[in-house]
Amino acid sequence: MTNTEKKYGLGIHTSSPELGLAITDFAEDIRWQTWNLGRDLSTHLHQKLQEFVPPQTWQDLSFIAVAKGPGSFTGTRIGIVTARTLAQQLDIPLFAISTLAAVAWSNKNQNRDLSLQMQAQRNQLFTAIYQLEEIGINSLLEETLMTPEVWEETLKNWQNSYELIKVKNSLGSSVLSLLELAHLEWQKGKRSHWSEALPFYGQHPVQQLIINN
Repeated sequence: MTNTEKKYGLGIHTSSPELGLAITDFAEDIRWQTWNLGRDLSTHLHQKLQEFVPPQTWQDLSFIAVAKGPGSFTGTRIGIVTARTLAQQLDIPLFAISTLAAVAWSNKNQNRDLSLQMQAQRNQLFTAIYQLEEIGINSLLEETLMTPEVWEETLKNWQNSYELIKVKNSLGSSVLSLLELAHLEWQKGKRSHWSEALPFYGQHPVQQLIINN
């Protein structure tokens, strides 16, 4: 099979205890599944991938999409490392998609801005504000770490109408939205190299944790 015949995208979401996998040709063939693995996610990820991909093969993939966080530190790191390794070995693009952006895309509300908050450590919040469009998602406020007080003030001063979404800890079910966002980038002609996929743990990607993978 040549590269021009490849037509599937694979989504990997490990940023919460709920593993999410999705594969589709963006036409008629689509499959997705979640597993609540908790702390066993790292132990079972590779096995679940091997079981999930068939009847498609690794050579059927055009690209991979992976959740880059925010979320679980360990889970996010494992997902990024696994996706980078696969994309490198298969020589295909890898799209690292924000966990919060995937949740926003799941809501499909194009009439108001979507403000997302997710609980972080030390009584802080992961936050972001998006505007949804037919051709993708527009980040109005990049995902960042805030105190509840700063976030409340940010929303108070926000000039557009918005819908507040409180993101829960089970995120695997948004893997299909994650894959859809990556496909939109693919359709625009973007081909992200696997080395560009970096995790987001709070304020900045931590490159040194995966530089050797």
